[in-house]
Amino acid sequence: MLNPSSPYSASKAGADLLAKSFFSTYGIPVLITRSTNNFGPFQHPEKLIPLFITNAIEGKELPVYGDGMQVRDWLFVEDNCDAIMMVISHGKSGEIYNVGAGNEFTNLEITEMILGGLRKPKSLIKFVKDRPGHDRRYSVSCSKIMHLGWKPAHDFRDALRKTVAWYSHNRQWWEKIKTGEFLEYYRSHYKRHGLQVK
Repeated sequence: MLNPSSPYSASKAGADLLAKSFFSTYGIPVLITRSTNNFGPFQHPEKLIPLFITNAIEGKELPVYGDGMQVRDWLFVEDNCDAIMMVISHGKSGEIYNVGAGNEFTNLEITEMILGGLRKPKSLIKFVKDRPGHDRRYSVSCSKIMHLGWKPAHDFRDALRKTVAWYSHNRQWWEKIKTGEFLEYYRSHYKRHGLQVK
């Protein structure tokens, strides 16, 4: 059952329903995947894991919403790509497939893993006001896609170490992104939470 709690999640639910309606009305072959939180190399540094990795590398604060106890299931991007290909190859039109890896961690746990991997102090953690409509936990049943023969191939902690290493060795890629409009956005966003961005 869909029960979105924010305009963002409502827009995603609406897109799923719109796509499914084209299958129901016109018979257009539609396959829908709903994946949990992705992470990995080349992810834009506005997202939690790359933002926290790059901030930690730069010695900047890591803004953790609320108490940091929101739970997410983290899925390495390569596993998600394999899942999408599995659904394209073997899925049934009009069906919805949840994709998750069973890697449920709180945002605070993820933050501490990143800091530990980079040997940075926990004093970089900055608790900020929680965002409106911030769901406490995401969890999905993936039995349907697993019946197609898919399962995640990557161990979470190994994949996180690989991701941390990638951002550590590719500063020239993300440093250019964390300037200009991105920097102006985060200056105004952080200011609302009492943080300074240099």
